[in-house]
Amino acid sequence: MARFFSQLLGAILALAGIVWLGQGIGLIRGSFMTGSALWAVIGALCLIAGAFMLYRSMRRPG
Repeated sequence: MARFFSQLLGAILALAGIVWLGQGIGLIRGSFMTGSALWAVIGALCLIAGAFMLYRSMRRPG
């Protein structure tokens, strides 16, 4: 059960990171985050953290 929640949290974090990165670099428009370097960095960090969580949870025996 913990593995499922780790995968779910990792997926949500990675998806949010993709959206925030896209808004930060200007690919997704219509938000106060559009074109902001801060949100690009936050998005990239969330994407990396989420991908790492997914990787770890899928490699864990279970």
